[in-house]
Amino acid sequence: MAAVLLSCMTSAWINELFAAQSVANGGIVRRARKNVDDDMLEELIHEAGARGYHVIETGEQVVVLCHAGQLVMHC
Repeated sequence: MAAVLLSCMTSAWINELFAAQSVANGGIVRRARKNVDDDMLEELIHEAGARGYHVIETGEQVVVLCHAGQLVMHC
């Protein structure tokens, strides 16, 4: 029962994140890593990948690049 509730909460969190205006505009969304538990991160990576987006974890941030364009890292 607790796992089902956690899954529903995670899905609601993911839906809210991808409903942000910056997502619709091809921008970025970011969240502090301390606010993203491992289950949320796993689902976030899955959902972002399904949309062709990129997820970067850097320092204490999880950043989603909301576009399917090429990703090039410089330094």
